[in-house]
Amino acid sequence: MSQRIPVAILGATGTVGQRFVQLLDHHPWFEVAVLTGSDRSVGHAYGEACHWLMDTAMPEWAAKMQVLPTTPVEYDVAVAFSALPAGIAKEAEPALAQKGIAVCSNASAFRKEPDVPIILPEVNADHANLVKAQRERRGWSGLIVTNPNCTSTGMTVALKALQDAFGLKKLFAVSMQAISGAGYPGIASYDILDNVVPYIGDEEAKVEWEPRKMLGTFTGESIELADFQASAHTNRVPVSDGHTLCISVELGQPASVEDAAQVLRAYRGPEIARDLPWAPNPVIDLRSEPDRPQPRLDRRTGKGMSTVVGRLRSDPLFHLKMVVFSHNTVRGAAGGSLLNAELLVKMGLIPAP
Repeated sequence: MSQRIPVAILGATGTVGQRFVQLLDHHPWFEVAVLTGSDRSVGHAYGEACHWLMDTAMPEWAAKMQVLPTTPVEYDVAVAFSALPAGIAKEAEPALAQKGIAVCSNASAFRKEPDVPIILPEVNADHANLVKAQRERRGWSGLIVTNPNCTSTGMTVALKALQDAFGLKKLFAVSMQAISGAGYPGIASYDILDNVVPYIGDEEAKVEWEPRKMLGTFTGESIELADFQASAHTNRVPVSDGHTLCISVELGQPASVEDAAQVLRAYRGPEIARDLPWAPNPVIDLRSEPDRPQPRLDRRTGKGMSTVVGRLRSDPLFHLKMVVFSHNTVRGAAGGSLLNAELLVKMGLIPAP
């Protein structure tokens, strides 16, 4: 690409916004032109307004940029990466789409809308075509696409491989979710140290429903939900980054552990999504060790974009059980939205300069 596409990061001072800044540094297709923030940050240099929490230095270009308000939309970009809270996103994201901007959102505000896809390019790249119906129905030239809840992400990638080969009937999932998923300052240290918190507001409903949309069938005008049942328990644990899920699956047809392992190891996803700059490589990293995956050892797999699966074995109640791990703020948040934008460019839904 001879000229990079100008983009905005909405809610740039928060933890997911910071991850966007980190991942977009020197991106081959996108150039950050706008950083937005809350009223207390607007007008200040990003380096002054942002309490930087990433494990690499804040890029110099970002530190010098002035933080702008998210609305009104008085800036010229082609793409907006949204790290906004859901309540603010509900008002702000449609305003950007009306201005012709492609909104790639990490927020949950529009995930249940029938004309807004939840996209994992290595799973359901074809769902991005739903934005054509979205534009027609809503009368805007921009678009809104979302990435899923960070807990649904890695699990859905693994389920897609199994669904394609054997079908799915039932899912039981128990999550162990990192504290970074709660944002900053998040959970008080007194509450999480030496502890497990067995409740995350609204999380279980998302984990039970979102995979059914992502694994559903795109009809051209809508998405038919995948026909399987899901039950989830979600828990916050004292881990910095990376969500771990223990899942049991009843398949449409029985499969041996060896056959399932071959399917997971071989999964590549749609061809259109394989060579994108932030595409996961490998898509699924199947571990054979009895004690993997582990957050501390596996969170950097595939630049934080890969799904790591381990402890694959037969289940006495269902067919298979396994442990699934993915990086919640990379693949499950900023990196996911970034990959979605790359897919939209590849599909011609965001025009390249």
